[in-house]
Amino acid sequence: MRALRVWLGATAVLGVGAVVADRTMRRTYGRPPRRDGTGSPPTGAIEVQIDAVNGSRLHGWWFGSDDPGPAALVIHGWGGQASDMLPVADVMRGLGLNVLLLDARGHGSSDGISVASMPSFADDVRAGLGWLRSAPGVDPARIALVGHSVGAGACLFVASGDPEVAALVSLASMADPSALMAGMIGQYLPAPLTRLALRYVEHVIGHRFTQFAPVHTIGRISAPVLLLHGEKDTTVPVTDARRLHDLAPRNSELLVVADADHFSIEGLDTAEPRLRRFLQDAGVLA
Repeated sequence: MRALRVWLGATAVLGVGAVVADRTMRRTYGRPPRRDGTGSPPTGAIEVQIDAVNGSRLHGWWFGSDDPGPAALVIHGWGGQASDMLPVADVMRGLGLNVLLLDARGHGSSDGISVASMPSFADDVRAGLGWLRSAPGVDPARIALVGHSVGAGACLFVASGDPEVAALVSLASMADPSALMAGMIGQYLPAPLTRLALRYVEHVIGHRFTQFAPVHTIGRISAPVLLLHGEKDTTVPVTDARRLHDLAPRNSELLVVADADHFSIEGLDTAEPRLRRFLQDAGVLA
């Protein structure tokens, strides 16, 4: 009888841990809040549909040209959509790049997904990158990845396994999502159960944090990385960017933007001279 009580107690505790982990995961990742979709393409763009994993389809906007040249794939963060990244697209186009803006699955006008996570964003970036490399007017050797927040972490994950990526621009990437989730789960569970809860999250998303967390992937990237981060970011502290910079490839750079927060994407134009030089040094721009 005592053994049965112990087993029932352990099962109940693990069940509570799983519930807390599931709720935390869905708050951090999970099913993002659907908005009204990305709407009609802006001036200069055409709407594209891109084949993604498991037969799903991604929606995107393509700002292209007929002359072979450099390109940037731009992806939003969790809960965002392509239209949120138009200020970034404007800066990139002003520098002379073709631009593909993507909606990740579960966001904007792309197909849905039960749990959107950094690895699922990475799958979508890979699909977009494959499309971009075969697009007319794109030099596949001069493609940069640009991501915001979770999208930035996804771009780092992709680039860590793809040496053909020419450059990467990270906007407000977190360093370690497991540390973020552990802090949230730890408000409700003791440390041993928090560790078990994190294993549950890994099971649900199908990847270990050590496979995709930026703190683990950035050192495996061969391309130069530009880390842009708002000094007043309260969602992902600027210390995350400094930690990533310490681990980044030698030819990488850190730019902390004064008075910018986690969502100050429109402030990217203030960093345009630094961005231009970075892309020139990376060989993306002539």
